[in-house]
Amino acid sequence: MRSNDYLQELVLQCDHLIPVPLSDKRLRQRGFNQSLLLAQRLSPERCMAQGLLRVRDTPAQAGLSRDMRQANLTHAFAVHPMHVQALAGKNLVLVDDVMTTGNTLQACALALLQAGAARVSCVTLARAQSGPFPATD
Repeated sequence: MRSNDYLQELVLQCDHLIPVPLSDKRLRQRGFNQSLLLAQRLSPERCMAQGLLRVRDTPAQAGLSRDMRQANLTHAFAVHPMHVQALAGKNLVLVDDVMTTGNTLQACALALLQAGAARVSCVTLARAQSGPFPATD
C-alpha cells in the first residue's frame, strides 16, 4: 500500500486516517485490529485510532447477502464523542483490510459525514471477489 503513488498522495492530503473499528468481542478474540495496523503503517502521525467506535456488536458479515449485510450494519458505527470537533470539516481516509460489498465502508463513511466530516475517501488492502471464483488451470 505504501508503494502506491495515488494512495500516498491521498494520505498526504488527508487530515486523518480512520481505521474501521472492531467490536470489543472480536478485538479480544483476535488480539489486534488489522485496519488499525494498516492505518498506522500508512501514516502513524495521521492515524486516529479511536476516531470511530463500533457501538453495536454485529454478527460476522461473511455468508450474508448484500441486503442482510447492509441491515446488519445499520447504526453500528459512531464517531467517538471526544473526536467530533476534531473531525468536523476534515478530509478523512477510512482504512479497512478487505472490501466485499462495501457496506462496512459505507456505514462508517456515513457516520463520519453525519458528524461533519467534509470528505471521506476509503482505502482497502484487498477487494474480495463476489460470486464464484473463475476456474484456473
